[in-house]
Amino acid sequence: MLVDDAGGCGGDMEKDFDSNASLQNPNNPPVQRSKSFAFRAPQEQFTIQDFQLGKIYGVGSYSKVVRARKKDTGIVYALKIMDKKFITKENKTSLVKLERVVLDQLDHPGIVRLCFTFQDTYSLYMALESCEGGELFDQITRKGHLTEDEARFYAAEVVDALEYIHDIGLIHRDIKPENLLLTAEGHIKIADFGSVKPTKDSQVSFLPTLPSDEKACTFVGTAAYVPPEVLNSSPATFGNDLWALGCTLYQMLSGSSPFKDASEWLIFQKIIARDLIFPDYFSEEAKDLIDKLLHTDPSKRPGAGPDGYAALKMHPFFNGVDWENIRAQSPPKLALETGESDGHDSGWNQSHDGNSGGTSSSEVSGPIPRLASIDSFDSRWQQFLDPGECVVMISTLKKVQKLTNRKVQLILTDKPKLICVDPAKMMLKGNTIGFDNPNDLSIVVSSPSHFKINTPKKVMSFEDAKQRAWQWKEAIEGLQKR
Repeated sequence: MLVDDAGGCGGDMEKDFDSNASLQNPNNPPVQRSKSFAFRAPQEQFTIQDFQLGKIYGVGSYSKVVRARKKDTGIVYALKIMDKKFITKENKTSLVKLERVVLDQLDHPGIVRLCFTFQDTYSLYMALESCEGGELFDQITRKGHLTEDEARFYAAEVVDALEYIHDIGLIHRDIKPENLLLTAEGHIKIADFGSVKPTKDSQVSFLPTLPSDEKACTFVGTAAYVPPEVLNSSPATFGNDLWALGCTLYQMLSGSSPFKDASEWLIFQKIIARDLIFPDYFSEEAKDLIDKLLHTDPSKRPGAGPDGYAALKMHPFFNGVDWENIRAQSPPKLALETGESDGHDSGWNQSHDGNSGGTSSSEVSGPIPRLASIDSFDSRWQQFLDPGECVVMISTLKKVQKLTNRKVQLILTDKPKLICVDPAKMMLKGNTIGFDNPNDLSIVVSSPSHFKINTPKKVMSFEDAKQRAWQWKEAIEGLQKR
């Protein structure tokens, strides 16, 4: 929540923020905040012109995170820029406030620190500690997979930070390699608290009141790391994060997530069925820990049971870890991208797929039991679907043309149908493309990130920064064969 010490911000947008969500603990009567209350991370009077902007670390439906160097001090931050108009229109005010309040009160070396906030007419800004080592996801990608010693080090640092988060009554709800950042030295810091959920015993003070629809059992997170109980509409628990930890450890050791598939719908099927296969080179200790973290009963996952985190830390996989001095240990050597410099970027590069930090928007139905209604920041794409129509795959891509490359949102549905949307104008680009057999449409993959969709009337070329061209082909052809 971006407010000054007196509780107001000035201007219509800020007044709207304060009127939409009062500061209070959900279990207590409304609390009148003292005029002397001050956030640890202050609200400054900076402007965006005070910063030299570099590459984009990630893009969401109402925000982007940009590398930003403060011109007068030379200090580099990860600057989260949030669109005021969209936040108000989509009723996300209380979620932004919640993230701001939570980040301000978290104090742990394994969690990204909020440094200060500021705002202007159009945007809210949160300046976060910059993690110059990049994402753990990139280390896994560059190395193919991590050694067991490397995975043990990173997993232990995540456990250390998660224990702190859970002890103060918070559920992160989006643990994944993309949200585990690395310092320049190579230590883990958990980032992105946009999906955080306080428990009834939360020690965080001045919590905003969430709208009733945000209290429901809704799917928040990234498809490949979502636990089965969330898909079946159970309330969020600490076990949700431990399931995601198990998925992340599997990905560290193998190079891919345990429930990977061509579409979210197929991923959900694998999660519900617990379709889990371990590579032969996994140690018995690693397989046992992952197997226990991916238990279908969240209360039986190590760290969530009556023995708490002691049971998790005592697992044989973590033998040799000095839990008392974990942040003093030497981290694994970071693998740099070919041609990578010190991070001084001259341009703006979108990383990953721009779907609200990886959240999903599809409502799932089919041969498996009907899953919980999925409600996330990407619900805006539902306006382009027919009643009962389900999303199979969705991503922000570049549409490659002769003179210009334009960002589009490509949506594959179960009709089957392809929908191309201009995400800036929220308008359809051309006609939707229906298809039932290969004669209607074919897809040609030229590289992991480039593919063409051929129809009798035109050819469309796309670039997927997440390198999922083959997944698009498999998903489309799978619908044609139904």
